[in-house]
Amino acid sequence: MNSRLQYVELNDGRFIPGLGFGTYKPPEVPNSKTTEATKIAIEAGYRHIDCAYAYQVEEEVGLAVRSKIADGTVKREDIFCTSKLWCTFHRPELVQSSLERSLKKFHFDYVDLYLIHYPFSMKVNENGKTIYDHVDLCAVWEAMEKCKDAGLAKSIGVSNFNRRQLEMILNKPGLKYKPVCNQVECHVYHNQRKLLDFCKSKNIVLVAYGALGTQRDKQWVDQSSPVLLDDPVLGALAKKHKRSPALIALRYQLQRGVVVLAQSLKENEIKENIQVERRAVGMWAFVYILLDLFTQ
Repeated sequence: MNSRLQYVELNDGRFIPGLGFGTYKPPEVPNSKTTEATKIAIEAGYRHIDCAYAYQVEEEVGLAVRSKIADGTVKREDIFCTSKLWCTFHRPELVQSSLERSLKKFHFDYVDLYLIHYPFSMKVNENGKTIYDHVDLCAVWEAMEKCKDAGLAKSIGVSNFNRRQLEMILNKPGLKYKPVCNQVECHVYHNQRKLLDFCKSKNIVLVAYGALGTQRDKQWVDQSSPVLLDDPVLGALAKKHKRSPALIALRYQLQRGVVVLAQSLKENEIKENIQVERRAVGMWAFVYILLDLFTQ
């Protein structure tokens, strides 16, 4: 492990870097931008790379990682790579082949973490239309456990699960492996306090995506809604401590014991965001207290 980075222990004994680089991008952005951004992130010091089948950039992420291995920047074991099982592959007989497809795109022998992306299932009907399917989440989880046993995924977890859905897995008869994490949208405006408390009680790590504010896709988000990084409380803290609002928002999550993902395609932002790992503890504790009061 890199001694300069903060790590969080998972319930299977492995460790995940506390700060990760998110590789989701808007559809209109060329995939090549992901390769460039991921290379920059690794050079800057990121060792946790978050990806998914649905992002359609596994090849580009794999290319970036392999290029940084080839030039001696990192070894494969230095990188913690996550991918996710898409909803159309929930049927147990499809789970392992879906992971193998992702591994082929990455050109990896394994992923460090494999997640069920969403707690609902879909399928393509005879007319080529994607519709909802009915697949028992416990059966999906059993197939995930087999992926871990096969060595294709070092750790397994879930994403976008609520407490009831987590309990369904945890209470499954014959459970072999608990989910190591639950990756959910989590930021200052939506801090997931109750879900975080539950996950901590079950030794499940919460991983935050959208930590710098939700994606402002016009199809889903009212464009008149507040922009998190423009929030006056974040702005005041940033000004007082000569930090960016993004760094304040990211460190807030780390101080709560949340693994946090930072996503950007801009070199200056990628390099700035990793500075959240390298600031004085005393100041950050103060920021945490203020933001915790702010988000009650």
